[in-house]
Amino acid sequence: MTLDLFLQTVVNATYAASYMALIAVGLVLIFGVMGVINFAHGELYMAGAYAVVALYAQSGFPFFLSVVVGLVFVGMLGLLMEYGLLRPLRDNPLGGLIASIGFLLILQTLAVLQFGVQMEHVPPSTQGKIVFGDGVVITYQRLYVVVATVVLLSALWLFLRNSKFGWALRACAQDREAAALQGMSINNTARLAMFIGAALAGVAGALTAPLVAPTPYMGHPVIITAFIIIIVGGIGSLEGAVLAAILYAFVNTFVTTIYDGTLANIVGLLLMLVVLILKPTGLFGAKERA
Repeated sequence: MTLDLFLQTVVNATYAASYMALIAVGLVLIFGVMGVINFAHGELYMAGAYAVVALYAQSGFPFFLSVVVGLVFVGMLGLLMEYGLLRPLRDNPLGGLIASIGFLLILQTLAVLQFGVQMEHVPPSTQGKIVFGDGVVITYQRLYVVVATVVLLSALWLFLRNSKFGWALRACAQDREAAALQGMSINNTARLAMFIGAALAGVAGALTAPLVAPTPYMGHPVIITAFIIIIVGGIGSLEGAVLAAILYAFVNTFVTTIYDGTLANIVGLLLMLVVLILKPTGLFGAKERA
């Protein structure tokens, strides 16, 4: 592998790690606070992408306005899930899991009815790019994803550690009953966790829409990858999700570049198995879950 190819692969892996981290952190936050595995999380990512398709590609709205609307729209979908599906099944994790699968199918069906099954073309918001050396390129469109991830995850980290609502989220994730006894509203923290987690998936889909050709079934590989990441990082660990997203993205991207995508998927699963054998709780598995 030449130096330029190595550096280009690093750039590609950094982009991949960015949107994977947004999705995985949102999924971990929902699980940590609500105790529910949200199988519809990949479809929330898809909904964010289709918000950009509808507003930016089809209606001519500015790209970043479309991304913001997508973030809010998917966050509201998360609130709808929490109120209509997950809250009534709060004490039934298996029921919540099945309900999320049902919501997954509903979102897929709505996307097919509205947009069809074909791949959607979303033009990039800019043709700008940065060139390093003789041929290492990062487009502005990918750079937006990296910068947005750093900003959003940094803001979330500060929010969780320096605000009353952030402390409530962490307390509910550690011990829901004890938090309730201290006067914290379980319903309010669940709503907040669901909105933030869904919004992170939505903004990931919105930002990557010009890069991935959205389809109604684009959530399938995403949710599988997200589960691998949170298992490797440690279920319930936000820091672990970020580190595992970086690790997985770099391994997957390098193997894809050197060999092919199928082998890269196999290596990703092997990575998960190795981590589980050596450290069953994951890299950052700990008592604290948020």
